[in-house]
Amino acid sequence: MSRPVARGARDFAASQPLPDRREYPPSRPDVSNTQYAKIHGFSSSASTSSMPLSEPVPRQLRHRRAIRAEAYERGDGLWDIEACLTDHKPRDVALASGIRPQGLPIHELWLRVTIDRDLNVVDAEASSEWVPYPGHCQSASPAYRALIGLNLFRNFRRNANRLLAGVAGCSHLTELCAVLPTAAIQAFAGDVWNVREEGGEGPDHDGAHAEPPFQLGRCRALRFDGEVVRQYYPRWYGPIRPDLPGEGSTKE
Repeated sequence: MSRPVARGARDFAASQPLPDRREYPPSRPDVSNTQYAKIHGFSSSASTSSMPLSEPVPRQLRHRRAIRAEAYERGDGLWDIEACLTDHKPRDVALASGIRPQGLPIHELWLRVTIDRDLNVVDAEASSEWVPYPGHCQSASPAYRALIGLNLFRNFRRNANRLLAGVAGCSHLTELCAVLPTAAIQAFAGDVWNVREEGGEGPDHDGAHAEPPFQLGRCRALRFDGEVVRQYYPRWYGPIRPDLPGEGSTKE
């Protein structure tokens, strides 16, 4: 599993000097994503304006949770979808199991599913690298083998919750299940599935007749009677199609 923290991280990290408290949180980049895009010649349509969050009132960071998902195409034709959840506090924190020094995570949890091109889960594993109750939280990891046999596109979140909610699993690892379907769909878009105007590929495609690009009709911006479809996918512009799911990118 490719990770920023190697196995045995607990011992390694404990041996490292703790960061100066002034270094936390990390400073924001000097150039924002929007500024970077403009510098390199990318810009949004003249008719579109960005809508950043409003300026916050004075405040202090007390906790940071990060969730990252990555997709890898394997040499055997399968794909790995890997998600990581971390929790940090910008101070020493008293846990029931002892003091967790600033700079060390409260949680660092990993979940990996291996899927085929039809989004069937053919393998699954979980790892709990950093936990608040060492030696105990890790006992939930083997339960995530239960994801094998599910399909990321067909009721995956519902089925994962049914199998792993409550004491059957780890609350936070089960939370990670929710990001897997759309991460896989983003990975497959344009690589495994056709997302261009001609359409014709996707998890529902049976080859019997032309289908619109997979992403159409699955969010507000890409509704069939909307401006994006009219402008970029005119072949498919028209009334809303009732045969497509109306909530998000996967059938739930």
